[in-house]
Amino acid sequence: MPTAAAPIISSVQKLVLYETRARYFLVGSNNAETKYRVLKFDRTEPKDLVIIDDRHVYTQQEVRELLGRLDLGNRTKMGQKGSSGLFRAVSAFGVVGFVRFLEGYYIVLITKRRKMADIGGHAIYKVEDTNMIYIPNDSVRVTHPDEARYLRIFQNVDLSSNFYFSYSYDLSHSLQYNLTVLRMPLEMLKSETTQNRQESFDIFEDEGLITQGGSVDQADPFAHVAALHFDQMFQRFGSPIIILNLVKEREKRKHERILSEELVAAVTYLNQFLPPEHTIVYIPWDMAKYTKSKLCNVLDRLNVIAESVVKKTGFFVNRPDSYCSILRPDEKWNELGGCVIPTGRLQTGILRTNCVDCLDRTNTAQFMVGKCALAYQLYSLGLIDKPNLQFDTDAVRLFEELYEDHGDTLSLQYGGSQLVHRVKTYRKIAPWTQHSKDIMQTLSRYYSNAFSDADRQDSINLFLGVFHPTEGKPHLWELPTDFYLHHKNTMRLLPTRRSYTYWWTPEVIKHLPLPYDEVICSANLKKLIVKKFHKYEEEIDIHNEFFRPYELSSFDDTFCLAMTSSARDFMPKTVGIDPSPFTVRKPDETGKSVLGNKSNREEAVLQRKTAASAPPPPSEEAVSSSSEDDSGTDREEEGSVSQRSTPVKMTDAGDSAKVTENVVQPMKELYGINLSDGLSEEDFSIYSRTPISAFSQDNIYEVQPPRVDRKSTEIFQAHIQASQGIMQPLGKEDSSMYREYIRNRYL
Repeated sequence: MPTAAAPIISSVQKLVLYETRARYFLVGSNNAETKYRVLKFDRTEPKDLVIIDDRHVYTQQEVRELLGRLDLGNRTKMGQKGSSGLFRAVSAFGVVGFVRFLEGYYIVLITKRRKMADIGGHAIYKVEDTNMIYIPNDSVRVTHPDEARYLRIFQNVDLSSNFYFSYSYDLSHSLQYNLTVLRMPLEMLKSETTQNRQESFDIFEDEGLITQGGSVDQADPFAHVAALHFDQMFQRFGSPIIILNLVKEREKRKHERILSEELVAAVTYLNQFLPPEHTIVYIPWDMAKYTKSKLCNVLDRLNVIAESVVKKTGFFVNRPDSYCSILRPDEKWNELGGCVIPTGRLQTGILRTNCVDCLDRTNTAQFMVGKCALAYQLYSLGLIDKPNLQFDTDAVRLFEELYEDHGDTLSLQYGGSQLVHRVKTYRKIAPWTQHSKDIMQTLSRYYSNAFSDADRQDSINLFLGVFHPTEGKPHLWELPTDFYLHHKNTMRLLPTRRSYTYWWTPEVIKHLPLPYDEVICSANLKKLIVKKFHKYEEEIDIHNEFFRPYELSSFDDTFCLAMTSSARDFMPKTVGIDPSPFTVRKPDETGKSVLGNKSNREEAVLQRKTAASAPPPPSEEAVSSSSEDDSGTDREEEGSVSQRSTPVKMTDAGDSAKVTENVVQPMKELYGINLSDGLSEEDFSIYSRTPISAFSQDNIYEVQPPRVDRKSTEIFQAHIQASQGIMQPLGKEDSSMYREYIRNRYL
């Protein structure tokens, strides 16, 4: 029986940097502080990075003795007690990396972290603060006048804002990829067996991350750069690749349309050489045009596109189909694409969405696709009856807030402002105060693009290592453009070029629709190394790493999920009506308004609809391949449920007392009658005529059993005796009936 693979869950998570005149000592340990590693950095080299690793795993006592000897040996005078030869520089939780500009190397340490989530026992942290320390000693430092400017440009990328990491989970790959790697047979993988198992406890892990930029270049008639981009997408995601182009199609003066024409030409050229079943699907749709139209609902149209995309690509499920899907089959569930395996479902293919700056329109389109995929995921778990989610439900409202925060983060990093057009803007339900905010965000983005965009791009190029400062060459701020930084192959003639017709990698096309990175083949198996552990080793013990029984902890720390509380913002103030997160709520249906307004309460109960009763979306055939044919298909159908309603309004903190007073509803409003009032004569007469109970006495203190006649008692006793093997003799009537049955049946 093959051995199952398990991820390394325990690693170096606590770091302390000690300083002497000649060296830095980085001491790392796990959470339990049972294993230690020590790295040494030479401070006497002015420009080179010298790291010494003795590959030894220390115990706590051994580390204390080592630090004591270092302290004693680095004192200025032997036996001097007043001064120390070893200084504790900083405590940290991780190493971001090393960077060098024109002088010596810096080490960037994570000094503060915050736990955000858990994925299968793997903790996900957010970087809260970092510290950048210069390694060489001041006595050997060779100063440069431009070093401070490079340092300032590098620090413009704020690492304490929206940067995440994990000690044991690969955040650079999808969950589907990470679980696929664990399912690969261990016998075929390259194993690493050492004499000392403790050698696998490392401070640094080698990870190779290959990046390839893709773009459309007007001077590229054979779409060479686009071919590299789509070849990498086939390798990472499989097929089909669906392009949703949201830029403008009609303009008085060509601006955005130039990008569309070049993209269409590149896709058309590349598709003519691909196999027909794996061609790139291109969907152009002028989102800005239909936003201005009063007759078209933008989100309804995006919902149609999202349904067709999810049906083609499928989604990842790490479990077989639930039995409830068999009991409650849905026609859309049987039409899903992807790949069905014994352990669940695999997604094959990807949706590639783009507009001009890939912020506002792209975020809204991806929200609609994510909302559609979330509905299928909830249906696969058996939480909803139909794979469809309605707007104005608590689940969709929370999901919308998640995507808006995601869009704001990307917009601030890229454009210098928050999102201008949000989901509420395209639903046309945004309040009038939102228009003034949109104007301010537009002005902020325009100012950022005009005056600070170049500085931000320089910071990104320096941070990602696209530009390397070199003595005697132009500085980063002296370059007229960064085109040649991202396209270095234009500076020289390549000895070999890819074929203009067979532009893909043969191994990638051979395994489609599955992504090549997830296929069990010799090339992928060579990238992985298996380290052998005992099943009770600390490195793979998820229970001890997550619950930490060796230290005093609280439930708040153990189940620390740093998400905004949805109970106050998205759920109703009482569970007396309908606490389901998939229930469509009216505009003012929260706490005070539901319980305090009598007229709205009855209407809310009548109009509340769940996702199961929602009308099905239009068929996939409604998706057109060009925006010019969409003019007559985007009108709202009569009788359909309108999705243009006002979001839930928040109640102020001062109204909380009034809300709690109305939690206990009057009995008349709940049941339609008041039980404390006396019965009317008509109700009493009906009550008197209707037999309530067959017992003569019927109350909570005494119940008289009903009378049973003698014949019924004999039949019951005979039935009990028959179950014990005691048969009663047949009577005369039974014997005659049996003879008559035999005569008619067999004679």
